[in-house]
Amino acid sequence: MSKIVVVEDEPAIAELIAINLKHAGHEVTLAGTAEQARFEIDGELPDLVVLDWMLPGQSGLALARQWRSDVRTRELPIIMLTARGEEGDKIAGLDAGADDYLAKPFSTNELMARIRAVLRRKAPQALDEAVEVAGLKLDPVTHRVSHGGVELRLGPTEFRLLHFMMAHPERVHSRSQLLDKVWGDHVFIEERTVDVHVKRLREALAPAQCAWMIDTVRGAGYRLTRNAGSLLT
Repeated sequence: MSKIVVVEDEPAIAELIAINLKHAGHEVTLAGTAEQARFEIDGELPDLVVLDWMLPGQSGLALARQWRSDVRTRELPIIMLTARGEEGDKIAGLDAGADDYLAKPFSTNELMARIRAVLRRKAPQALDEAVEVAGLKLDPVTHRVSHGGVELRLGPTEFRLLHFMMAHPERVHSRSQLLDKVWGDHVFIEERTVDVHVKRLREALAPAQCAWMIDTVRGAGYRLTRNAGSLLT
C-alpha cells in the first residue's frame, strides 16, 4: 500500500481518482488547494503526488518547482494533471520536476498505469532491487548489507527495518508507521518494540561507523539520513 496525495480542485475528478486509488489498495489524501497540499506534504511525505496544474492560490507548476528545490521533497514522485495538452506545456511540466504528465480528459486506467510505473521506478524495496544511501548498500536478494567495504550482520527484523528506511531516505516514520510497514498491520506488538530493534540496528551498523544514519527525531519517530550534519538530536 502506498500513501498518495491527490491535489485537485475539481471535486468530481478528485473523488474519481481517490475511488480508483483506494480500490487498488492505496491510502489517499485529498487537497483542493496549493496551501492544503503544502500542509499535507509538510506533515508526512507521501509515496506519490497526483498534482493538478491549475490550483487556487498557486499553480501546480510552481508547487512542483518548490518541492524540487527543497532537499526534503526533492525526490517526491509527482504526476501532473492538466487541461493543457500542447507539447510546450508538457515540457514545462516535466522541466518543473514532474515524473510524468497526463492531459485532461484522461482515462482512469491510464492514470493508474502511470502511477504504478512511477511507483515501481521510485520504490526499489518493492522490486527487490539493491539500494544504496550515502555508501550504505543493501541487497535484498543476497541479504547482504555493507558500508565502505565492511560487511554487516543484521537479524531478519533489523534487515527489513533498514530496507524500508533506505527505500524512503530522509522521511520521518512514527513507531506506528514502522510497525505497519515492517511488521505488518496484523501484528499486535507494542510500539516500544520498535525502539528495541532500532537500538539493535544501530549496534549492527556500528562496525562500519554508520550508526549515525539512523536518526531519532524527538516527538516524531525515526528516519534514515544521508548527512550527519542534518541530525536533529
